[in-house]
Amino acid sequence: MWCLSIEIVNGNSPSHWCEALYDAKAAQLILYGRALGLSHGEAEDVLQETFLALMQMDFAPAKLENYCVRSFRNRALNYRRSLWRRLTRDWESLRWFEKTAHETSAERAAMKCLAELPPEQREAIVLKLWHGCTFEEIGGLMEIPTNTAAGRYRYGLQKIKTKLEGLVYERNEFAGESFARSAIEFLAPASSVGRA
Repeated sequence: MWCLSIEIVNGNSPSHWCEALYDAKAAQLILYGRALGLSHGEAEDVLQETFLALMQMDFAPAKLENYCVRSFRNRALNYRRSLWRRLTRDWESLRWFEKTAHETSAERAAMKCLAELPPEQREAIVLKLWHGCTFEEIGGLMEIPTNTAAGRYRYGLQKIKTKLEGLVYERNEFAGESFARSAIEFLAPASSVGRA
């Protein structure tokens, strides 16, 4: 089996731009794949397919990061269409983010809320917060109007906030408003790039 990492390590890649892009975007693209409904392993497979295709290009595209995200999205959507892969995804849906030892209950709750959103809202949130896309870029990727992209983002965040606030009232073990605030802050690790 041929492996992308071997190709990059051995220096057989066509140019430095592909390696730098991989270093910058790989983790974000895997998370995006999870937002599109893929398992972690499936997202890694699609990531490798995407970069294999990029490495075969003679020159870097003009808007390299946008091209990469769109290429990944197209491959991910094609990948999802298989019935057998859909069954595997159902088993994998419980593990959305990688677990860490220092994960707080607020982070776990925020991740659970994000995973439960409708796919369109989840995709808009991941593209905005973790990829730093503008609503215009999100609209272009999802092939929807800019205002629709912004609405999906806002409605998704509102659903998460409402669910987290509901958890505060349901469970006395959490620290009230600070729990909801820290969970919402977990979902915003990066500021947006460009216009909102």
